[in-house]
Formats: sequence, structure tokens, C-alpha cells
Amino acid sequence: MTDNKKVFLGSLLAASMFVSPAMAAVSASEAARLGQELTPFGSVKAGNEAGTIPPWTGGLTTEDAPSGYKGSGQHHINPFPDDQVLFTINATNAEQYDEYLTDGLRAMLDAYPTTFNMPVYQSRRTHAVPDWVAENTKDNATSAEIVGQGEGIDGAFGGYPFPILHGNNEEKAWQVIWNHLTRWRGVSITRRSSEVAVQTDGDYGLVTSQQEAFFNFYNPEGSEETLDNVIFYYLSFTQSPPRLAGGAILIHETLNQIINPRNGWGYNAGQRRVRRAPNLGYDSPIAAADNLRTADDTDIFNGALDRYNWNYEGMREIYVPYNNYRLSEKGTPYSEILGIAHLNPELTRWELHRVHVVEATLKEGERHIYGKRRFYVDADSWNTLLLDQYDGRGALWRVTMGMAKNYYELPGVWTTLDVYHDLQARRYHVLGLDTEESSTREFTNDVPNLRYFSPASLRRRSVR
Repeated sequence: MTDNKKVFLGSLLAASMFVSPAMAAVSASEAARLGQELTPFGSVKAGNEAGTIPPWTGGLTTEDAPSGYKGSGQHHINPFPDDQVLFTINATNAEQYDEYLTDGLRAMLDAYPTTFNMPVYQSRRTHAVPDWVAENTKDNATSAEIVGQGEGIDGAFGGYPFPILHGNNEEKAWQVIWNHLTRWRGVSITRRSSEVAVQTDGDYGLVTSQQEAFFNFYNPEGSEETLDNVIFYYLSFTQSPPRLAGGAILIHETLNQIINPRNGWGYNAGQRRVRRAPNLGYDSPIAAADNLRTADDTDIFNGALDRYNWNYEGMREIYVPYNNYRLSEKGTPYSEILGIAHLNPELTRWELHRVHVVEATLKEGERHIYGKRRFYVDADSWNTLLLDQYDGRGALWRVTMGMAKNYYELPGVWTTLDVYHDLQARRYHVLGLDTEESSTREFTNDVPNLRYFSPASLRRRSVR
């Protein structure tokens, strides 16, 4: 692997009318805390005083994979099969655990008092990263800066940009969200999975696709010159149902979306044409999700930060979905996973973890269907695990859950299912179902020829 240097947008950023003086990074002495009292990715290594959150002792890696696991692409084997439910939070006892619940979780318990509950297990801090990602993260701590009003970042590559938060509350909020946007999820990934919109009567239809991504921000052969303002390249080919089969989308996700907005293209199999998709962002509805997910809901949150005012509200200990291996066990029927109004609680796992809380409120004069969003971001992995979204009147509208687990072949924590609940419509949407598939996400360190992710390749590779 070549030396992963920091990206420098330099003249490109300086030429932008949107750039303001950047925020200073942390000192070398502060960065030296990483790997000492802090984990390599910036969370507190020690457990909490109550002993309900354990210390981080290295996470879960390939060396810790259960016997019988043969490698990436194989459905994971639960590394904690003997863990038992400590207690279950439901509508009748929720008040007892109120300080550890989000508004969204309380709303779910109120909305579905007889069916929704949260089985709580012992907390296991399983997140880990490769050594080279940890090294780059430590370097980023002393060089990464926010560009303008959160429009982008400078001075970061190959690791979390801001493992140690600093500055005022607005700046810390930007840093948390950028850590989420650029979090470690491997180098290249391929998977086949399905998404569903579950109706009020429990009925649903599968939309199945093949997805491929190259995380350019973690290119092991990359450098500051090769990043070219692109975080990742993403391709998705719809394979069923027949009315949608053959369609495809291509995304080039940019590091600074004000200088160079996200580039998107779509292929329509009926017309056999590739067209630009300039509206594939913000609150554009996603048809395959039956309008239960917006474009920037994908991956829990993605895209530009410019339509919101951002505020960091500090750290909390809350119950979050973590180590959810039962939701991804090979052979589990989708019908067993999907309940009428939410996932089958018996297959879920909730643990107490530290999270960063960030609130985003829509700027005056800007447009978005969500007037406010509150993020709960895992302090270890920087995944947004819970997201409460409010309508323009200030009413809680949608509750999003990232059902996380450790992918020990990476290693690292990422969501296995993303679940979007609409409290007003009483419907929900699920992304990432693959237990009925022969394989799951396959990670490699391969660096593709970028022509593979070009608009010209869409029509060639799309098959109806």
C-alpha cells in the first residue's frame, strides 16, 4: 500500500466564493491521546462509572471471527450466541428507562404499545479499524479542517477526519456529520439485496438490486492528488420486479458539494437512455421506497449540509441497535424479519452506548420536507444509529434506525438494515435485506478502473 497522504483541495477551494477561513485542527499533543485514553477513532476508551458500558479493548476483528466463518461474502455467524436478554423495554416500563431513550423510541413505544419492544443485551464495543486507517485518523486530527459553512472538508484522507471534536457547537456538529459521511466501510463492496415498503396491513413487494461501491476516500493506493473531490463511486442495478428491472443509477459523491454538487445519472431500460439526475439529492422522493425515504435519507443521512443550521448537543448514553447478527442470519425468511408495523423485536438487539447528539434545523428560506432532524451518532464507529425527523409544524414524523453489527472481516461496525418508520402514515421501509440471498456483502481491497463507474458504462452493463 502506498503512503496515504492528506487530500488538499487547495486552489479549487480557494477559487470558490463560498470558502471562509478554515477552523484550526487540534494540536499534536491532543492527537497523541488517540490510542491512549482515547480509542484510535476518538471515543473514550474507558467504560462508564456504572459499569453498564464496558471499556474498549480492541473491538472485534477477523481473528475473533467464530469458527466456521470462511470469509467475506459469507453470511456472518453470531459471535455472541450465548448472550441473554437482560431486560426488555416496552410501553409499560418505558418511563423507568426514560433518560436512555430518544424521543423517537418513546414515540415508537407509544404508537405500537402491544408489538414494539426493545430487548436489551449486555453492551459490547465491537468497533475496530485496520492499523492504516487508525494511523491516518491520527494524522487527520492535526490537519483536517471544515471548509466554509460545513460545505466540505480539507486536509483529510483515509481515516476519520475529526476524531477529536473541537471549536464551537456548530463546528462540532459539522465535524460529527462529516465523520459519519466519511466513516470507514471498507474499500470496495458488492452486494445483492432487497428493499421493501411495508404497508399498514403488512403487505410488501421486494425491489431487488445489485449494488457496487468504491470508497475513494479510503483508496489504499490513493493520495491527495487522486481523490479529485470524490468520496465514493456507487452503482445500483435493479433486477426485480420486472417493471423496474434493468434500471440503474450511478453516483459520484463529492467531498465539497457546493463547489461540485453530487453527480448522478440514471439509466431507463425502456428508453435505453442514460440521463443526468440532478435532482437525486435533498428531499427528492425515492420511488422504490414508496416515498418513505428521501434521497438524503439513504445511508441514514447523506449529501450536502447547507440547508440546515447545525448544533452539537453533547454526549449521551442511550439504547441503540447494536450487534444485530440475528437480523442477518442466512436463511431467515424476510417474512419472519418484517412485522406489520416494524421489525420483529425478537430478532433485534439493543445495547447501551455513548452517542453524539446533533440537531439540524431548516434555515429560513430553505426548502426541505423535514423541518428538524436530530442525529444520534455512535461515538465508536461514527455511524448514525438513530435519527428523529420532524415535519414543518414541529411534529415528530419519521424515526430512522440503523441496525448495526460488526463486520469482522473489515473489521468495523456498519448497519445491516436501515429502517425508516413513518409515524403519521403508519408504514415503514427497510433497506438491505439479504438473508434469503446466497451471499452477503463482499468486501475487497481492489481498486477498480474508474471507467467502470462512468456514465458510458451504464447502458453497456444494464440488462433488462
